[in-house]
Amino acid sequence: QVQLVESGGGLVQAGGSLRLSCAASGISLSFNAMGWYRQPPGKERELVARIRIRGRTEYVNYADSVKGRFTISRDNAKNTVYLQMNSLKFEDTAVYYCNADYNSRSGRGDSWGQGTQVTVSS
Repeated sequence: QVQLVESGGGLVQAGGSLRLSCAASGISLSFNAMGWYRQPPGKERELVARIRIRGRTEYVNYADSVKGRFTISRDNAKNTVYLQMNSLKFEDTAVYYCNADYNSRSGRGDSWGQGTQVTVSS
């Protein structure tokens, strides 16, 4: 089982920036994907950004609402994925969750972090 721990959330004014980190630990052989999702108040969880890993090639996709403002990146050596959020808007307010799709000796697995609150004041 892979454990994910997020950090970096907080309160920021509109137009500001935050950087979220998600560190993965536990037993895994490889990752198929790592990504960030968010759940705004009263709404369903939605994809923010995701890195799909196919051998040495990584495929990145973003939600339309964050394109050009958010950047996802990964440090393979540290098993950590980041989300740099710039030009934050009030509507970016949500609980942000890290997700990992991985392979282990037990088979394919899927893990979620506990979530980190991002609040953007207008």
